[in-house]
Amino acid sequence: MTMTAKIEIYTWSRCPFCIRAKALLDRKGVEYNEYCLDGDEEARDKMAQRANGRRSLPQIFINDRHIGGCDNLYDLESQGELDPLLETSAA
Repeated sequence: MTMTAKIEIYTWSRCPFCIRAKALLDRKGVEYNEYCLDGDEEARDKMAQRANGRRSLPQIFINDRHIGGCDNLYDLESQGELDPLLETSAA
């Protein structure tokens, strides 16, 4: 049985970059926890604390490691570094 990474993504429901990032994860067939922050400034403040002060969306975490936003996710993919991260279990 393969263990998959714990993936978390903070989004706004109508954010095009969030949609693109989720589309890549969906293509990978991995499950992720989405936290939709529409209008919730308190939740966004908490996300920013985890994301080294970054308030832009999406913010993506794999196994509690801050990956960054949509462009960062696609950069990892183009460098062939995303799949190994997705296959690593948090255990």
